[in-house]
This record gives sequence, structure tokens and C-alpha cells, in this order.
Amino acid sequence: MQNNGTLYGTLYIVATPIGNLGDMVPRAIEILQKVDIIAAEDTRHSGNLLQHFCINTPTTAYHDHSDDARTQSLLERLASGQSIALISDAGTPLISDPGYRLVHEARSLGIRVEPIPGACAVITALCASGLPSDRFSFEGFLPAKNTNREQVLAAVKEDPRTLVFYESPHRILASLESVITILGGDRYIVLARELTKTFETFIAGSAQEVLDTLNTDANQKRGEMVLMIKGFETVKIREISQDVERILLLLCEELPLKKAAALAAKITGLKKNALYQLGLELTQPNH
Repeated sequence: MQNNGTLYGTLYIVATPIGNLGDMVPRAIEILQKVDIIAAEDTRHSGNLLQHFCINTPTTAYHDHSDDARTQSLLERLASGQSIALISDAGTPLISDPGYRLVHEARSLGIRVEPIPGACAVITALCASGLPSDRFSFEGFLPAKNTNREQVLAAVKEDPRTLVFYESPHRILASLESVITILGGDRYIVLARELTKTFETFIAGSAQEVLDTLNTDANQKRGEMVLMIKGFETVKIREISQDVERILLLLCEELPLKKAAALAAKITGLKKNALYQLGLELTQPNH
């Protein structure tokens, strides 16, 4: 692509390891060695990676707080024919990392944007979770404030897709408590931590079981995490026997629906959420 007779450079989006340096792909090393400059989320953090692979390319900081002037400076370099590699602290850039503005503006100017694939925590965690992966929704980080976090979870409560969130060690307990409050303690989840590192761990079970595990083992609260939640399952009324319906209706005569469903779940061994939905169906005026 030319700009007034000058060839544009290329903006490379380069994935880097999320933990194990052995996951660095050869093409990524080649690109980082040959570009004119590397735009890194944190130049000090990336310095260790570059030193390990003997990459001496100059670096410049580019992150969420970079202003328009920094974006414009990089675009001017590309327009003058220089090539730039964009990297984040770990994994694939732009996946809950900075870079969107630069890529968007580069494309709008006709500058070539070339992805160099590699590690991505979302996919790494999901493929080993055992949860359905044919349809999933990546939701980034849950909000830090309790009210906002619960609003986000309420909005996806009945989403049938597997839900994937990033989470940090100092917020994981609060997030799991919010999952229990909004989605129910019996919702099946998988928590992946320290992916590709020495203490990589997958903890699976109900939200309440996973929370209990973290509360009893402080080591499980360390490291960056990926929280995966099984999608909402629609109640299949026909699969529930008339005896279960009778039990639930009798309990509803004496208790609020939420408590009746919880007690019916203990009696029958069925899911509390399923029985709650059934109760809504059975107690409708026209039922």
C-alpha cells in the first residue's frame, strides 16, 4: 500500500506466551526481530521476554492510558514505511488488552494489519475445561464493584452459552459469591489458574464447591485466573415426573417458591434452578 509514493509499513499483532516461554512461536520471534519498533503494554515486563529470545528491537509503551498523541505517533511511523509489532503483557493483544484504537485507525488508513497467532488464555482454558465450546461468550473482567458485578451476571443469567471471564486473585472470592447470589450455588463452573505454568490448576464443580475449595486452600487464590460458567439450561418440564410436581406444589402451599424449590431439590435430588422454573410454570394462573 502506498501513501503519496511512500510504502506503508505493516502493523503486526503478535501473541506472546501466557506463562511458559516454550509456547513462543518461531514466527513471532522472527517478526519481533525484524520490525522497526515494538509497542508494548509494559516495556519493563516485556523486556524479560525480549531478552530471553535475544530480541534487541527498540520498544515503546502503548497501553489503555496512552493518549491520542501516542496513537498518532505510531500511525505516522507506519505511514512513513516503518513496521510495528504490538504486544501485550501476555497472550494475544486486544483480548482484554489495549490496542483496539491503533488497529482501528490503521485499518481506516489502509495500513496492513497482520496477526501473528499464538497463546490466548480464553482458548487455552476453555479447551481443557470440559465445558461446551461450540458456543461461548467471552465477557472480559467482571466489574470490581459488587452492584455492577451482579448487574453483569444478571444480564447473562439465562445465556445458554458457556460464559468466560478473566479474574484476578484479589477479587475471585467476591466474584464467586456474586455468581452464587445471581446464578445459584449449584451452577457448574470451572476455574483455571496459572495456565501453562508450574502450578497450573483446574478446579471444577458447583459454584459453592469451588468457593469452598478456595476458602480452605489459600494457594488456590494465587495467580491469574479464567472463570468459566456453564450456560443456562432450559427446564424440560416433560422430564420431571408427576410425583415431583405434586411435591413441589404441596411445598408451594406452605412456603415461598424459592424456599419450596430448594427443599424440593433436597428431597428429589433435582436441580434447584430447574425446580424453581417448574414452580413458575405450575403456579401460573392459567396452568
